[in-house]
Amino acid sequence: MGLITGLLTLPLAPVRGVAWVARQVADAAERQYYDPAPVEDALKSLEQELIAGRISQEEFDRREDDLLDELDEIHRFWAQRQA
Repeated sequence: MGLITGLLTLPLAPVRGVAWVARQVADAAERQYYDPAPVEDALKSLEQELIAGRISQEEFDRREDDLLDELDEIHRFWAQRQA
Protein backbone atom coordinates (compact mmCIF):
# COMPACT_ATOMS: atom_id res chain seq x y z
CA MET A 1 0.00 0.00 0.00
CA GLY A 2 1.49 3.31 -1.07
CA LEU A 3 1.63 6.48 0.95
CA ILE A 4 -1.22 8.19 -0.95
CA THR A 5 -3.44 5.11 -0.78
CA GLY A 6 -2.67 4.74 2.93
CA LEU A 7 -3.63 8.34 3.61
CA LEU A 8 -6.80 8.20 1.54
CA THR A 9 -8.00 4.98 3.17
CA LEU A 10 -7.01 6.00 6.71
CA PRO A 11 -10.62 6.71 7.71
CA LEU A 12 -11.38 3.06 6.91
CA ALA A 13 -8.77 1.74 9.36
CA PRO A 14 -11.29 1.13 12.17
CA VAL A 15 -13.48 -0.87 9.79
CA ARG A 16 -10.49 -2.96 8.69
CA GLY A 17 -9.56 -3.47 12.35
CA VAL A 18 -13.06 -4.66 13.25
CA ALA A 19 -13.10 -6.98 10.24
CA TRP A 20 -9.72 -8.42 11.28
CA VAL A 21 -10.94 -9.03 14.84
CA ALA A 22 -14.12 -10.67 13.51
CA ARG A 23 -12.01 -13.00 11.32
CA GLN A 24 -9.80 -13.91 14.28
CA VAL A 25 -12.83 -14.71 16.46
CA ALA A 26 -14.42 -16.77 13.68
CA ASP A 27 -11.17 -18.69 13.12
CA ALA A 28 -10.81 -19.42 16.85
CA ALA A 29 -14.42 -20.62 17.07
CA GLU A 30 -13.90 -22.82 14.02
CA ARG A 31 -10.76 -24.37 15.50
CA GLN A 32 -12.58 -25.08 18.74
CA TYR A 33 -15.68 -26.51 17.05
CA TYR A 34 -13.68 -28.71 14.71
CA ASP A 35 -11.20 -29.94 17.35
CA PRO A 36 -11.11 -33.75 17.21
CA ALA A 37 -9.76 -34.18 20.78
CA PRO A 38 -13.13 -33.92 22.61
CA VAL A 39 -14.71 -36.45 20.25
CA GLU A 40 -11.78 -38.83 20.69
CA ASP A 41 -12.06 -38.42 24.47
CA ALA A 42 -15.78 -39.15 24.27
CA LEU A 43 -15.04 -42.34 22.31
CA LYS A 44 -12.60 -43.45 25.00
CA SER A 45 -15.10 -42.72 27.77
CA LEU A 46 -17.80 -44.55 25.86
CA GLU A 47 -15.61 -47.64 25.60
CA GLN A 48 -14.89 -47.47 29.32
CA GLU A 49 -18.62 -47.31 30.04
CA LEU A 50 -19.17 -50.42 27.93
CA ILE A 51 -16.34 -52.31 29.62
CA ALA A 52 -17.66 -51.31 33.06
CA GLY A 53 -21.12 -52.55 32.09
CA ARG A 54 -22.83 -49.18 32.54
CA ILE A 55 -24.23 -49.24 28.99
CA SER A 56 -25.44 -51.99 26.68
CA GLN A 57 -23.75 -53.03 23.44
CA GLU A 58 -26.65 -51.51 21.48
CA GLU A 59 -26.29 -48.16 23.28
CA PHE A 60 -22.53 -48.28 22.69
CA ASP A 61 -22.99 -48.98 18.98
CA ARG A 62 -25.51 -46.15 18.55
CA ARG A 63 -23.41 -43.56 20.39
CA GLU A 64 -20.20 -44.76 18.76
CA ASP A 65 -21.74 -44.32 15.30
CA ASP A 66 -22.75 -40.75 16.17
CA LEU A 67 -19.29 -39.91 17.46
CA LEU A 68 -17.57 -41.50 14.46
CA ASP A 69 -19.82 -39.53 12.11
CA GLU A 70 -18.83 -36.36 13.95
CA LEU A 71 -15.15 -37.31 13.73
CA ASP A 72 -15.51 -37.93 9.98
CA GLU A 73 -17.06 -34.48 9.58
CA ILE A 74 -14.13 -32.94 11.44
CA HIS A 75 -11.57 -34.77 9.30
CA ARG A 76 -13.39 -33.74 6.09
CA PHE A 77 -13.43 -30.11 7.26
CA TRP A 78 -9.67 -30.05 7.90
CA ALA A 79 -8.90 -31.90 4.67
CA GLN A 80 -11.02 -29.41 2.71
CA ARG A 81 -9.44 -26.46 4.48
CA GLN A 82 -5.92 -27.66 3.62
CA ALA A 83 -6.79 -28.22 -0.05
